[in-house]
Amino acid sequence: MVLEASVICVDNSEWMRNGDYLPTRMESQADAVNLVCNVKTQQNPESTVGVMTMAGRGPEVLVTPTQDLGKILTALHGVTINGKTNFVSTIHVAQLALKHRQNKNQRQRIIAFVGSPLEDDQKDLVKLGKKLKKNNVAVDVINFGETAENQEKLEAFVGAINNNDNSNLLTVPPGPHILSDIVISSPILQDGEGGGPSIMPLAGGGMGGDFEYGVDPSIDPELAMALRISAEEERQRQERENVAGGGAAAEGGAEGGAAAGGDAMVTDEDSMMQQAMAMSMQADQAAPQTPAKEAAPAVATPGVEVSPGTLAAISASDAMLDDEDEQLRLAMAMSVQEEAAAAPAGGGGAAALLQDASFLNNVLSSLPGVDTTDPRVRGVLEGMKQDEEKKEGDKEGDKK
Repeated sequence: MVLEASVICVDNSEWMRNGDYLPTRMESQADAVNLVCNVKTQQNPESTVGVMTMAGRGPEVLVTPTQDLGKILTALHGVTINGKTNFVSTIHVAQLALKHRQNKNQRQRIIAFVGSPLEDDQKDLVKLGKKLKKNNVAVDVINFGETAENQEKLEAFVGAINNNDNSNLLTVPPGPHILSDIVISSPILQDGEGGGPSIMPLAGGGMGGDFEYGVDPSIDPELAMALRISAEEERQRQERENVAGGGAAAEGGAEGGAAAGGDAMVTDEDSMMQQAMAMSMQADQAAPQTPAKEAAPAVATPGVEVSPGTLAAISASDAMLDDEDEQLRLAMAMSVQEEAAAAPAGGGGAAALLQDASFLNNVLSSLPGVDTTDPRVRGVLEGMKQDEEKKEGDKEGDKK
C-alpha cells in the first residue's frame, strides 16, 4: 500500500446548509471525511491524515497529519458553518502542512471537498496546479453541490496537477444517493492511485462499486462479515426448505411403505401362529393312536390294569422324562445283573435284597426326587413282587 501524508480540506461555508444531499451537505460531507480518514489509515499503518477548514475568517488547520483518528473526529465535531470558501488559499496552506510532515518518505496528497461556488479565476487555479505538480503533490477533488458551475474550473485544475494519473476529480450531482457510498467506490480510495476526472450518474446505481454486498471489507470489515454471514444463513435456510419440501414426499412414501411392510409382517405372524396351532392340534389328535413303546409292557405287569388312553396321556405329558426313566431302569437292571454275577450260585446277599420288593420300596422312598406313588414305579415294584411269588410257587412245586 502507498505510504502517504494526506490533508483533507473541509468546506464549511454557508452553502453547506442545503439539504439536496441527505440529510444536509455538511453532514453528508462529514460522513465522507470520516470514511476517507479510516481508509487512508487502514491502507498503510504508517500513513497520516490531517484536517483543515476552507471557509470562515480564513483557512484553518484543525489537525496536522496524524495517525490518531480520535483527534480527527473531535476536530470534525467542532466544525461550524460560516462565511465563504477561499479555495486557492486553502490549497496553499495544505501544501505547507504537508511540507512540514515528520516522515519525508510519505507521498503528499490533498483531498478537497468543494460544495460551494468557486470565486477563484480559472487561470489562478491552473497556475496553482502546475506549482503543486512541480512539488509532487497530488490532489483529489470531490465536486458536489454546485457541480455545474465548478466543473470546468476543477477539470482545468486537476488537469494541470495530474502526473501519471495521480490526481482525481469526482463529481457527484444531487440525488437520492449517499455521498460516502459514491466516494468509497471511486478511484480516490483505491490505494491512492488516480485516473483523471470521474462523473457519477444521477441514478446513483454505482453505489457500492464492485465490492461484494456494496461494502469494502478494508473500510468496514465487521459490516462486510455480517453481510456475508447473513447471506450464507439465508442460502442455507433456502436449501433446508428445499430439502424439507422434497423430503416430505419421500417421507410420505416411506410411511406408506412402512405401513404396508408392517401389515405384511403382522399377516406373516398370524399365519405362523395359525400353523403352529394347527400342528399342535394334529399332534394332540395323533397322540392316542401312537403305539406304546417296547418298554411299556415291562412296566404294565399282571394285576395292574392301565388303559391305553392313560398310557398315551402319560407318554405325552412326560415326554421329557421318558429318557430319564429308561436310564433309571437300565441302571437298576445292570446293577442287578452285576450283583447276580458276583454272588455265589446258591447265595443271596445283595441280589436277594434287590429282589425283595419291600426293601427296594424303602430304598426308593429315601431317594430325593423319587415318588413311590407314581403308577410306573408301583408297577415295577408289583411286578417284582409277583415274580418273587411265582418263583416261590415253582420251588414248592418242584419239592412236591
